[in-house]
Amino acid sequence: MDGRQSRIAHGGKAIYGARLGILMLDARFPRIPGDMGNARTWPFPVLYRVVRGADPDRVVRGGAKGLLSAFLDAGRELVELGADGITTNCGFLSLYQRELAAHVGVPVATSSLMQARAIAATLPPGRTCGILTVDAKSLTPAHLAAADVPPGTPVFGTEGGREFTRAILGNEPVLDVAAAERDILEAGSALVAAHPDVGAILLECTNMAPYSRALRTHLGLPVFDIVSFMAWFHAALDPSDFGAPAAGSHPWRER
Repeated sequence: MDGRQSRIAHGGKAIYGARLGILMLDARFPRIPGDMGNARTWPFPVLYRVVRGADPDRVVRGGAKGLLSAFLDAGRELVELGADGITTNCGFLSLYQRELAAHVGVPVATSSLMQARAIAATLPPGRTCGILTVDAKSLTPAHLAAADVPPGTPVFGTEGGREFTRAILGNEPVLDVAAAERDILEAGSALVAAHPDVGAILLECTNMAPYSRALRTHLGLPVFDIVSFMAWFHAALDPSDFGAPAAGSHPWRER
């Protein structure tokens, strides 16, 4: 191959270098570092698409009713832009997992809840995964089944606190971060007190990821969230070549 051929570029996408597409709720609450909606959270580029009308309360407490078409259209737009995989920024959108995956034609991981079965499999006998959510009473068996969460997995919410659920589901423009953290730590403590067999915590709510370290320190248990899930997901969309491109690969070809 001569030098000219080695510099031929190949197209097919609108945007390059961003493998992961994120479907965002139509929200205006603060998105601190660690939140999916804060672009500085990610160690790799991402593509965003806001789904208009999908406010937090409508998606969580309203079951996302009437929004499927909007999410399907937005997911397809992300793929047309160049996304090779799609996620969402609300765990309650597990309800749309099957439809989104069928519609967009690329891998889809709608919800952090999809990790539950794998987490449980890593734990010693007699230990289980516990879920923390923004609103336990709204997280129905249908949400859990859509994400293949093992039956009987304990779920606790932060709706009993004073700040986190209020600010997120109320779409408030101001967030008391310290108070929100206390709500999550207290919910975690209540979860393990009620279920001493819990050996790991799974955060349903993507807005809880900024508090994972504090919760891990507080409970002394592994904490899984959407950011760590997407790091795993993205690693499959864009594996490292470790400095040695695979045979047949081409530095100017985007796959």
